[in-house]
Amino acid sequence: MDGPARTHDLVVYGATGFVGRLVAAHLASVAPAGLRVALAGRSHDRLERARAELPAAARDWPLVTADATDEASLAVLAGATRVLATTVGPYARHGLPVVEACARAGTHYADLTGEMLFVRRAIDRTDPVARDTGARIVHACGYDSVPSDLAVLLLAERARADGAGGLGEVRLVATARGGFSGGTVDSARAQFEEVGRDPAARRLVGDPFSLSPDRDAEPDTPQPRDAAPPSRTPDGRWTAPFVMAPFNTRVVRRSNALQDWAYGRGLRYGELQGCGRGPAGAVAAVALTAGLAGFVGAMALPPARAVLDRVLPAPGTGPDERTRARGWFRSVVDATTEGGRRYRATVAGRGDPGYAATAVMIGETALALAVDGDRLPARAGSLTPATALGAVLADRLRAAGHTYEVAEQG
Repeated sequence: MDGPARTHDLVVYGATGFVGRLVAAHLASVAPAGLRVALAGRSHDRLERARAELPAAARDWPLVTADATDEASLAVLAGATRVLATTVGPYARHGLPVVEACARAGTHYADLTGEMLFVRRAIDRTDPVARDTGARIVHACGYDSVPSDLAVLLLAERARADGAGGLGEVRLVATARGGFSGGTVDSARAQFEEVGRDPAARRLVGDPFSLSPDRDAEPDTPQPRDAAPPSRTPDGRWTAPFVMAPFNTRVVRRSNALQDWAYGRGLRYGELQGCGRGPAGAVAAVALTAGLAGFVGAMALPPARAVLDRVLPAPGTGPDERTRARGWFRSVVDATTEGGRRYRATVAGRGDPGYAATAVMIGETALALAVDGDRLPARAGSLTPATALGAVLADRLRAAGHTYEVAEQG
């Protein structure tokens, strides 16, 4: 991986896009001196303009032109860097050639995808190659799905250290404030379109173990529904379905399987959206459930999708700086072990979760891949944040101001 052709340590691909600029700005603020960072995208002129808006530390960063439709340019890009972090989506449309180029070149890779169908295809097409070349291919390195994946890892490690056995019932309740971008909408649209026309894709999306490295070896433990009706937790919080649960839960279950089911073969993992307490919480839970069902239904129907396209953000746009700064996220994860002991993980951070906080998550993921290699788990292939980076990433995110805590409950 460290031959003379590697002229960069880390490249941000998609650096002219909305999220790419945020990632580059984070790296310009925190990357260690001497780290060879470059910016990549389709247009040299746009790259120059994006670089000019970054902190002074980025002033001399090289610019690399590469196009997701040009395999030769991607091969050159992947071969020139040790780590590539890509924000170019929708990944189902643009991502496979990028991840394939990195797998072949032995280049560590990180992305922000929340697209389950893309991840499944990337696993099938790149895992054996990446294992041979030593590349760590890490999907879902933002709010999808770092908080979920690391929280369950830390819970399992704590329970194991305490001799409490594997994890059984585990529920994440997410609360957050923030906006959303046109890129997120575009990614959702692409998957809805495919699911609508392809029964095989629809079955795969509905499979709770769809990202498993060995589907036949998965336990027959029933899993919580992704679209559960409004309900109340034991401590009185009303909940509704969490829009990211159908993806995050599959990532967590893949992490479990990649570690030989170290979390426990009886793991039952689900995610919900927190809506508050009392009558107001109940009303919010019902409204959110209905709104999510309506959105999913509209996205599944081409005429309704066309109407939404006229009012939802366009690709390349996103929440303004004030919205990003005022945002926050908090995930509370309650777990009961096989031995009956109860633990709680709390994951939280400042900044819009999908953009400001996500830029920190993938930025720290890329830095960990670039500079923490001797501290990372000894794995290669198609991985998850928990299996590729583990506690190293949690430590980095704590240092960046995020919260990752685990405590036993009385």
